[in-house]
Amino acid sequence: MVNIVLIDDDEVSTFVTEKYIQKHFHSPFRIFKFSSAVEALEKISDINPKYLFLDLVMPQMTGWDFLEQIDSEKLGSKIYILSGSMDIKDREKAKKNQHVKKFLSKLSVKESMPEIFRD
Repeated sequence: MVNIVLIDDDEVSTFVTEKYIQKHFHSPFRIFKFSSAVEALEKISDINPKYLFLDLVMPQMTGWDFLEQIDSEKLGSKIYILSGSMDIKDREKAKKNQHVKKFLSKLSVKESMPEIFRD
C-alpha cells in the first residue's frame, strides 16, 4: 500500500488533485489530506508517504516552513510543490531544494500526473 499526502488549504484544489491521482495511480494507495501544514507536520512521520504534494501559501505555516521543519532525508518522500502562484522566486527556490522533485502549477496537475506516477 502506497501512502500519498496532500497538504493544501484549498478544498477544490485538493479534490481535483485527488481525482487525478485516482485516475493515474494504478497500485493500491491511501491518500491522507491535510488542510494545515502544522497538522501534517505532527503526523507525517507516522504516515511515511511515498508521494507528498505540498501547497506553498497556507495560514499558520507555509509550505516552505513545512519543508524546513521536516527531516526530508529521513522521510524519503517524493515531494511535489503545488502552487497557484507563478512567482519565479518560488520556482527557483523549488529547483534549489534537493528534496523537491518538481514545482507544479495547480493548473498543470492533470498533465503532470502520468510523469509523476510512471515509476
